[in-house]
Parts: sequence; C-alpha cells; structure tokens
Amino acid sequence: MNRIYRAFKTKLTLLLCAVLLTACSTPDVSLYAKNDPKFELQEFFSGSLTAHGILKNRSGEVIRYFNATLEGSWKGGVGVLAERFVFDDGEVQERTWIMTPNERGEYSATANDVVGSGAINMAGNALFMKYVLKVPYDGDLLEVNVDDRMYMVKEGVVINESVMTKFGVEVGYLSIVIQKN
Repeated sequence: MNRIYRAFKTKLTLLLCAVLLTACSTPDVSLYAKNDPKFELQEFFSGSLTAHGILKNRSGEVIRYFNATLEGSWKGGVGVLAERFVFDDGEVQERTWIMTPNERGEYSATANDVVGSGAINMAGNALFMKYVLKVPYDGDLLEVNVDDRMYMVKEGVVINESVMTKFGVEVGYLSIVIQKN
C-alpha cells in the first residue's frame, strides 16, 4: 500500500508541475486585438526611424546601450528594414530584415544574422516575433532564441521588449524605444 501511495503522490506532483509550467506560459498576441492605436506593419516600418535601447544580462544589469537608425521600404507587399546599431563602446552592427507576407496575410522575416526565419504575429497595438539570432560572443557566434514583443503606445512610437534564451534559460533582455522620424 505504501508503494502505491508513493507512486500516486509522484504522479500527482508531476501533474501539478505540468499545470504550473503551463500557467507560466507567455501571453498570446491576440490579447491585444482591441488595443489602439493599431500596429500597421507596412505603415510603421516605412521611411526613417530611430531607436534607443539597453541590453541587460540575465541578472538584470545593464551591460550595453545603443542608438540605431532604421530605414524601411515596401514593394509588392515585401518589406525591407535596414538597421544600423551604434553601441556605447563604438561597436557598429547592421541587420537587414526582409518581411514577406504569406497567403494568410501573416509575415515571416529573415535577416543576415538570423537562422532561418522569424514568425511575425500581430493584433491590435502589438507585434510579436520569435527568431534565432547569431550574436557575437567571446570571438565566436552564439545562437540565441529571441522573443520580441512590440507595443505601439502612440502613433509613431513603439516599445520593444525582448527576452533572449539559450537552452530554455534566459540569458539577456533588450528594451528599445522606436520612433518614426
């Protein structure tokens, strides 16, 4: 009887852990469907933009800050967004995103330092995108998963929060304010 009780207790513990892990999942972009102003991808990422941000390590300490210029253009529904980041230590990084619509009206995005493509999901004032980014680290390139959450807080202003993970462990956080010029 004691062995049956322990087996039941173990299964119950595993079930509770699974429920708790599911409860900690991230919110879906559809939660923001009724929020204004509406995030229109082609409208916002068109023309000149500026961005200002900070990068935090996994402890929450700000380890870098940067300013960036972005230039977006669209042709035939396909968008190109050229980004140029200048970090506080003088390092410059450039990334060019290609945003391509699919038959469902959703977008995928590729870039020169992204593995594969990222999926863009939008609703209301929010845009969520997940992708794998190659990040310079100790003279090598490290692949990290990036979960971008962008929120249009007023016309022409977006706040972007990103969580970077490796093997499911959070390794960094990015906060950016993007403004149309």
